[in-house]
Amino acid sequence: MSSIFLLLQRVHEKVHDSAMELNYSEPKIFTGGVDINAWSKLSVRDKKEALSKKWYVYYSYRNPKTGKLKRQVNIKAGANFYKDKKSRYHILSKLRESLEYVLSKGFNPYEDNSSLADFIEQLLSSDEKEIKKTKTIIDKPFLIEKIETNVTIYPIEKAFHLAIQIKSKLQAENSHANFKSRIKRFLKWLKEENIKLENDISIITKKLVIQYLNSVLQTSSSRNRNNTRTDLSSLFQTLEDNEVIQDNFIKKINVLKARPERNKTYTPTQEKEIFKYLKEHHAILYLFVQFFSYNFLRPVEVCRLRIKDIDLKDKKIYVRAKNKAVKIKIVPDILIDQLPDISSLNKEDFLFTPNKIGGEWKTKENNKREFFTKQFKKVKDHFGLDKNYGLYSFRHTFITKLYKEMAKTANPLEVKSKLQLITGHATIEALELYLRDIDAVLPEDYSKLLK
Repeated sequence: MSSIFLLLQRVHEKVHDSAMELNYSEPKIFTGGVDINAWSKLSVRDKKEALSKKWYVYYSYRNPKTGKLKRQVNIKAGANFYKDKKSRYHILSKLRESLEYVLSKGFNPYEDNSSLADFIEQLLSSDEKEIKKTKTIIDKPFLIEKIETNVTIYPIEKAFHLAIQIKSKLQAENSHANFKSRIKRFLKWLKEENIKLENDISIITKKLVIQYLNSVLQTSSSRNRNNTRTDLSSLFQTLEDNEVIQDNFIKKINVLKARPERNKTYTPTQEKEIFKYLKEHHAILYLFVQFFSYNFLRPVEVCRLRIKDIDLKDKKIYVRAKNKAVKIKIVPDILIDQLPDISSLNKEDFLFTPNKIGGEWKTKENNKREFFTKQFKKVKDHFGLDKNYGLYSFRHTFITKLYKEMAKTANPLEVKSKLQLITGHATIEALELYLRDIDAVLPEDYSKLLK
């Protein structure tokens, strides 16, 4: 072997390992294992298979300890939320451009950098014109993933806005209103804690959320604290599913034991007096109460009823429930006897309105339910009833009456099996828990056992 070859080999090794070598590799895009330039020539099957994989930008950076280039965390940037090639590649191309620029300006994932957005801001003073080229890395909503473990580029407010938009398509109107309200209260609290909403979402930690939940507990109840935790967890799960964050840590926050808040059951005397008063003074409210008392509906479900939902010929009622599209219940004769003639009414009209049976009522379901709740509050005040009594007390009262009457001629298992069909509980276990909570099942007099 010639001496010149050995010399050149030694020089090559020296240069290759020297500081003159770039500290990073050129960022590239993984496009599902296919050549993006030949996309138009691919079969439908090959395109589908490529899009079924995760696309991302990847690059390597020189490890300061080993001196070797090391592959860094893949950057998906939310591109896989889109199901077409054009959108994915457009997003990742912009990201690749921006990443290559900041790397050329000295960005080092092994150093304790502040957020990438802050890093870019530092360049403004030296080259304001050039920085405009990378402005998309902060402004574009698709740049939503960590480039390195301690570097994020998605603001809190934008992340939350994205999750709320997605949840609005998945939740019922009332559920989404409550969800959105709780999230806004959390954002307000963050501001009060001097946390800027334009900061990276990575600054929201488990410890910070626990601190907020404790503040909710101090000002309300364990039940409200748990509901707040559930909504925040739902939001963060949406962000995880859409690759905005890596982990929904809120799932790991414990649920506190909460005392169930249930209205008391009316005594037979109270029930009789209230029904008599409603019949004489509040005809619409009287029928409203009977609907969920005899059909064991929720007040909001009664508010949803339209004339077309009542089939008196077949004795059926079609209810839009919270957790499924429609549920069918029978209309018992005791309720049919109380109904006025609705055959000539507009089928699209709501059954209940503030002033009459059958008519238009353009307002949110929560407002409708609140209207009848306030109307019944006047009745409660008339009878001197406290906060332990309410509309749900009628539901408890009539389920208790049913159980006791049925228990006269059947064993407990038979009673519960029949009662489950009427009340709509998902399982016998759920019904048994409910019956215990409302004290529907009481023992016989056990005095003789104590003698």
